[in-house]
Amino acid sequence: MKKLFDIFLFFVCFLSVTFIDAQTIAEKNGWRLGIQSYSFHRFSLIEALDKTKELGLKYIEVYPGHRLGGKWGNRVFDFNLDVQSQKELKKLAASKGIKIVGIGVYVAEKSSDWEKMFCFAKKMKMDFITCEPAFGDWDLVEKLSKQYGISVSVHNHPQPSDYWNPKKLLQVISNRNHLLGSCADVGHWSREGLDPVESMKLLSGRLISLHFKDIAAKKNGEKEQHDVIWGTGILDIKGILNELKKQNFKGLFSIEYEYNWENSIPDIKECILYFDKVTCDLFDRSSD
Repeated sequence: MKKLFDIFLFFVCFLSVTFIDAQTIAEKNGWRLGIQSYSFHRFSLIEALDKTKELGLKYIEVYPGHRLGGKWGNRVFDFNLDVQSQKELKKLAASKGIKIVGIGVYVAEKSSDWEKMFCFAKKMKMDFITCEPAFGDWDLVEKLSKQYGISVSVHNHPQPSDYWNPKKLLQVISNRNHLLGSCADVGHWSREGLDPVESMKLLSGRLISLHFKDIAAKKNGEKEQHDVIWGTGILDIKGILNELKKQNFKGLFSIEYEYNWENSIPDIKECILYFDKVTCDLFDRSSD
């Protein structure tokens, strides 16, 4: 019996070390794997932080309006949050080994709200704001981005979003500061009939972050192709990661898993394992 227990313990330790090594390889190459809190939007942000810790992830991008829960009850994550609550949330996340790296997807109700959002992001020590700015706000957004030293990562919701096609984003930012770039939602590109790899090639040098996912094949009667475990859907995940490596991408992969809402942890764990395996293979080849 003791021998069986020793074998079991060795196996568990081996898996743990392999998982840590895989994440270390990704991070050494500037690839940070985190969660988009919308994956857990049916739960409070406090619960989302616990789930993020359970997944072994160290980064979270929080969507605006995520209910905080805990002692904050129905108050939400946005720029109206008081300074004390901001400090407490950062401390709570840090106690779980997690950093709040960004907020999004943000759409400003009015131009005057942009400075409030940048100020909030600065106080929360975020790296970027994921957003879809109105065309008329770009001069202001660029100015604030440089002033606060915070990147602007433009998301590509499907049509009628202004930024569903990477060519439309490039028309706006190509002559602007490189703090302005793309949050590449590879699933939405595919749903719009665009090739994610070709779209990323167009945005080379302008990719700041990703909303990463794999999606199911289109079925008759379905409104939208739902998310699936990475490597089991129609996206060329290996090809996407290889293109990012070619571009020397450094940034955040936000896992945005929009399926099995009530019990998505097992699926997301499978996504992480797939990411780690492909990442190891990808960077091991380059070191040979």
